[in-house]
Amino acid sequence: MTDETVDFVLTRALEAILFAADAPLSLTEITRHVGERGDLLPTLRALATSYEPRGINLVERGGKWQFQTAPDLGHFLRTSRETVKKLSRAGVETLAVIAYHEPVTRPEIEEIRGVAVSGGTIDVLMEAGWVRPAGRRETPGRPLQYATTPEFLAHFNLTSRRDLPGMADLKAAGLLDREPPRELPLPLGGREE
Repeated sequence: MTDETVDFVLTRALEAILFAADAPLSLTEITRHVGERGDLLPTLRALATSYEPRGINLVERGGKWQFQTAPDLGHFLRTSRETVKKLSRAGVETLAVIAYHEPVTRPEIEEIRGVAVSGGTIDVLMEAGWVRPAGRRETPGRPLQYATTPEFLAHFNLTSRRDLPGMADLKAAGLLDREPPRELPLPLGGREE
């Protein structure tokens, strides 16, 4: 077999394995299917490039590979209107703290945000599939740590957490130049979660 034939067979095998997979696959999982064939990354990247103009794309999310509908065509697949549920300000802030500081404990989230974090806020993020428990910190009390999930990366179209906007990006977008909102009085002296 020529090198071209081997590359063609490997490309077809990767395509078939990823197409038939019921979940995204890591390089280790892909290697279990195709065997040790050298560095699979160049072939996967070439395959992803070949799918870019098509209706489905091969993407890497959190170190795992999967086929997904091209972002601009998703509306053709929706049979009913999705109900968009807005995340509360506390939820957005908590998710941001977890994404930028993971793995992070609840006391650390509270210290960064400056207010107590409701268990319900973390539950909402876990139900959305964006946050997961990430073991316990080896400190007194062994607090539970939280981290983001591959679903978080996929939802926000990120390849990895390194793709999160940095300080320069946030300043360029004008998100750090704004004055903080004026505090509104809360009923009965309560604190915002």
